[in-house]
Order: sequence, then C-alpha cells, then structure tokens
Amino acid sequence: MTDRHPRRWLILIVLCLSTLVLVLDNGVLTVAIPSLTEDLGATAQDIQWIIASYILVFAGLLLTAGSLSDRYGRKRVMIVGLVIFGAASLLATFANSPETLIAGRVLMGIGGAVVMPSTLSILITVFAEEERRKALSIWSSVLMVGLIGGPILGGALIAHFWWGSVFLINAPVAALAIAAAMIWMPESKGPWRKPDPLGAILSMVGLVSLVWVIIEVPNRGIAWPALVLAVVGLAGFVAWELHTPVPMVPLNLFRDRNFSGGSLSLVLVQIGNGGLVLALTQYLQFVLGYTPTKAGLALAPMALAVILVNGVGATLGQKIGNRPMTAAGLVVLAAGFLFLSTLGADDGFGMVTIALVLFGVGGGLAQPAATAALMGAVPHEHAGVGSALNDTLQQSGAALGVAILGSILADNFTAEMPEGAPAEARRSIGEALAIATSTGDTGLAHTARVAFAEAMSSSFVVAAVAVLGSAVLAFVLLRDRKPEAPADPSSEDDAVIAAH
Repeated sequence: MTDRHPRRWLILIVLCLSTLVLVLDNGVLTVAIPSLTEDLGATAQDIQWIIASYILVFAGLLLTAGSLSDRYGRKRVMIVGLVIFGAASLLATFANSPETLIAGRVLMGIGGAVVMPSTLSILITVFAEEERRKALSIWSSVLMVGLIGGPILGGALIAHFWWGSVFLINAPVAALAIAAAMIWMPESKGPWRKPDPLGAILSMVGLVSLVWVIIEVPNRGIAWPALVLAVVGLAGFVAWELHTPVPMVPLNLFRDRNFSGGSLSLVLVQIGNGGLVLALTQYLQFVLGYTPTKAGLALAPMALAVILVNGVGATLGQKIGNRPMTAAGLVVLAAGFLFLSTLGADDGFGMVTIALVLFGVGGGLAQPAATAALMGAVPHEHAGVGSALNDTLQQSGAALGVAILGSILADNFTAEMPEGAPAEARRSIGEALAIATSTGDTGLAHTARVAFAEAMSSSFVVAAVAVLGSAVLAFVLLRDRKPEAPADPSSEDDAVIAAH
C-alpha cells in the first residue's frame, strides 16, 4: 500500500504537540490549586468551578466539534481550537479574580474540545493501516508523558515562579503547534452534509448535565434535576439522530463489533484508571507522606513502561492483531489493580513500583490496540465525529471512575474508622490527618492511614473486576480484519487530502 502522505511523521509531531498541551494543562493545575486559592482568595466553590468548568464544556462540545471538523476541515478546526486554547491560557495566566480564571477555563474547555477530535481523526487519514498502529503507539506514549509530567512540571513551575506560569506554558506550545500545522499538515474533510443544529444542542445539554451529575455525586449526592435533564437530553439526541436523514453522529457505527467492542473496553479501562489516579495519589501523599511533586514523580515507572511496551506492541500487534493484544493487555492491567489491592499502610514504594509497571505494560499493550480497532472501523468521512465519540466515551468513563470508585473509597474509609473517632475524622483521611496534627494525636493518624489502605484495597478490587470485564468484552466482540486493498483515490467516500 502506498503512503497516505509523505510528511505523515512530521504531521504526527504536530498532532502530539496539540494533544500534549491539553493533557499537560489538567495535570499542572492540580498542584497550582493551593497557591492560586491563597492569591485570588478563592472559596471552595470557586475551586470546584475552576476545575469543573473546563470538564463540563470540554465534554459537552466534543461531539459537535468532531462533526464540525468533518464538515469544515480537520486542520482548520484544529488550528481554530489551538488559537482559542492559547488565548484562553493567557487570560487564565493573568487572572486577578476567581471569576476571570473560571472564564479562562471555560474558553480553554472550548478550545480543547475543538482540538481533541481533530488530532485522532487526522492521524487515521494520513497513516495507512500498516503504519497506523505505530503512530497510535507514539501518540499514546505522548499522552502518558503528559499525564505523568503535568504534576511534575507544575510543581517545578510553582516552586520557581507563580501559579499563573502553569497556564502561561500553554501559549508557546500552542503557537508552535499552529505554525507546524500550517506548514506541514494537509487539510482533510468528509463530504459536505447538512448541519444538524438540534442534534448538537441535545448532545451538549445531555452531556453537560451527565458530567455535572457525575461531578456532584461524591460531594452532594445525585443532583436529580440535572440527572433528569441528562436522560431527556441524551435520549432525545439518540432518538433524533436515528430519525434525521443526515445525523450529526452516525450511531450505526455501534453496529460494528470493533467500534462497539473497542469503545466499551476503553470506557471500562477509564473507569478503572479514574479510580487509580484518585486513590493512589492520596495513598502516596497521605499514607506515605509524599509531596504532590514527588507523588507525580512516583508515577514515572508507569509512564516508562507504557513507552517501552508501546514500541514493542506496535510491531507485535501488527503480527497477532488487535483482539489478542487488547485482551492480554487488559488482563495485565487487572493484575496491576489486584496487586495494588494488597498494599497496606506500612508498604513502601517498591510494592507501588511493581504495580505501576504492571499498569504500564497492560496499558501499553491494550490502549493502542483497542484504539486502532475502534478507529479502524470508522469511515474516513466520519473520522472527526468517530474520534469525538471515542473521546467522549473515555472522558465519561474517567469521570464515572472518579465518582463510583471515589464513593466506594469514601464509604469504606468511614466504615474502617473506629466508631469512637471524631465525626469529621471519619469523613476523609485528609480531615483525619488535619485533626491528628492539630491535636497531636499520633494514634488517630496511624488509624486513619490503616483505614485508608483497607478502603483503597476494596476500591481496587472493584476496578480489577471492571477491567477484567473489559478484557472479556474485547475478546468476545473484537475481530481482526484482513488487510484491505488500497482505496480508490477518486472515491467520493474517501477523505479529501490536499497537501499545503
């Protein structure tokens, strides 16, 4: 098969840069919260909105942004998104009030939602089938570097500069990605289709409401009005998309075993990963006493394992296929969760390292293979919205993981704490340690650490079961296809590639 584009590896660099700036941002923000809270006088509610506003807007706009990229051009839409994201980052950098920072985060969410679907959709249009797995492995490695590197970079910036620097770094990276895209990247789009404004509105209302419900569950329980709005919005969206002759999202994609199997597998993986990050970062900081920056560095073995296995997996997967690679990787991930479930309050970092290496190996095997299976089932004319569906499902899975496993962790912590402990100390380990520090009660601190380790074990067993379920789904649903003949370049159904 001939190469899709002679500059495809340079284009991959642009796509990785564009994705990296989005992933880094959320990681660096976590370590900036204490200093920006003090500087801006932000309340607890302000902090919630600073974090949640980005997630709500990002999740709500993904499907619409993916549809726009297919219609108006993926390169063009990605560049617009990078411009919005870079400008919004500058607004956040120099914010002098919580309200201004929230406005910046909302605009960053809009920019991120516009950028994200375009990156993966451009990747599958410029890489042929036999090279796509290797490209996806590189792209996945960059994602992992961003996830792990965000807190580390944020900690270093906070130590030497001010909290605004964690947003300022986005601007030059976005500018570099824009310049490289304009020089190297081809334009691609699907055939012109009639806009679907009602589908866009229903998807945004449903997704924003759903994510809001998930965010609120750990803090205030189920927000019933938002849940009703989410059900009505999403049900209305599905009904309308099945009814309209020109749907924004072709829901018949889910009839393909590889698309539905890859999607469901990745959702369950993200549910587990959401719980991993939530519980493990608290374990490292509250139980082992790590600083946020050191906790970020402690996750490095997982990132290194992902990068190393991605390289091997790209070659191995080409020989044995997506189905066995995905299933095997998910089983290894489940083993990592089960290993973590054995951790106690007195275990050192050596045990954590072994578990994180298992996570890295499992993720390096499964994630690119599942993504390749999913995106390989998407016609090029729907690449943008197919990518957006993938992103939306994974974002929802990660949010569900935090909500579900976070609730399990909190409930089990309360159950593990003795009845005689102060009521506030039984709510969370953070409050328990704060009370122990103020009163000098070392016994309470030790009890809280032991209770958290026990509660974490239970949540990781649940995560292991979820990931094992995704392994079964992958094995049952996924099918490896034989290489297809090259598509006719003149075909109206193929993506339009025009080098610039």
